[in-house]
Amino acid sequence: MQMKLTLSKLMIAGLLCAGIAPIAIAQDTQSSKQDVKDAGSDVKDAAKKTGHATKKTTKKVAHKTAKKTKEGAEKVEDKTQPQ
Repeated sequence: MQMKLTLSKLMIAGLLCAGIAPIAIAQDTQSSKQDVKDAGSDVKDAAKKTGHATKKTTKKVAHKTAKKTKEGAEKVEDKTQPQ
């Protein structure tokens, strides 16, 4: 009786493992595909964020350069004015 019970438990455990294995493999494949998609989206978002930051910084530098150039030109103009 004890042997039959142990054998039954072993068979049930084996069937459960055999039934779960294909599901686990299918989930891994789908998960890998989704991981690649997520990585691609993250790279896209990072590139967009970097582009926006570069644009903002470039505008800031250009405006500051123009302001300082104007200040320098005014200073030279003041020095070259006849007194």
